[in-house]
Amino acid sequence: MRIGAIDDADEGPSGRGFSAIGLPVRIAVGSLVVALIAIAARMPSAPAPVPMLNRTGEVPAIVGTAPLRLTEPGIDPVRVEPGRIDPKTGLREDVLGRGSFSALEAPVLRLAVTRGIGAERAPGLYVLVARRAAMAARGELPLSLSRMVPRGVVATRFGPAEIAEVTLSGPLTRTCTGFVLAQAGLRIDGFLCAPLGSAAEPKALACTLDALDFDDQSDPTASALFRQAKGRSACEAAGTAAADPTGRTGSIERRRPSTKN
Repeated sequence: MRIGAIDDADEGPSGRGFSAIGLPVRIAVGSLVVALIAIAARMPSAPAPVPMLNRTGEVPAIVGTAPLRLTEPGIDPVRVEPGRIDPKTGLREDVLGRGSFSALEAPVLRLAVTRGIGAERAPGLYVLVARRAAMAARGELPLSLSRMVPRGVVATRFGPAEIAEVTLSGPLTRTCTGFVLAQAGLRIDGFLCAPLGSAAEPKALACTLDALDFDDQSDPTASALFRQAKGRSACEAAGTAAADPTGRTGSIERRRPSTKN
C-alpha cells in the first residue's frame, strides 16, 4: 500500500501532481499578460501630423499629384508634391522641387503653380518667396527669408516675371533668385538658386520655365495656357533683367539712392 501511495503521488504530466504545480504558473503568466496590457494602454501614442493652415485659419484640402513636369536635364530628380486646394478661394496649388538646399555645389529649385479664378492676384513677391522658403521640401528644415533686393523683370514664355535677389537661411545661407509671374487664372512663383551660393541669372530662370510642362484633361483652362506658351521660348533671347522705369517692382517700392551729401 505504501508503494502504491508513492506511485500515486508521482503520476505523469497528466496527473494530479502536474495540475498542482501548473496552476500557480498559469496564474503568474496571466498576471504578467494583464500587466503588459495595462502598461501598453498608458503609453502615449504618436501625435498625428498637424496640417498647415492657410491665412484664413482653414485647412487646405490635399488632392492628388498634378501632371506637372520639368523636362530640363539635371542630376537631381524632380519632385512634385500632392496638390492643395484652398477652401476659401478654391485655388489649387502644386509645388515642384529639385535639388537640396544644403548641397551648395548643386542648383536648387522650388516652384509653385497656382491655378483658378483670381490666381493672378498675387500677395507680393516678398510674401511668396517667404512662403516657399517656409514650406521646405520633405526631409529638409524650413528656410527663412532674411534679405531681398528687387531686380526688375525678365521675359519668359509665360510673359514678364518679376524677379529679386533673395538671401535664404537654413542649414546654410544661399543667395537665390525669387520670381513671380501671373496671368488670368495662373500664377507661377518660387526661387532658383545657382551652384556655389550665387543667385541664378535671368537667362537660367527663363530656360527653367521653358522646360516646365503641364497637361491635365481635368483642367482644360490651365492646360490651354501652357499650350499657348509652349511656342514662345524665351530661353535663348533672355539676357539681363529689364529695369522697371516706375521705380517699383510689383507691389514693392525700390529704394532710390540718396542725393544728400
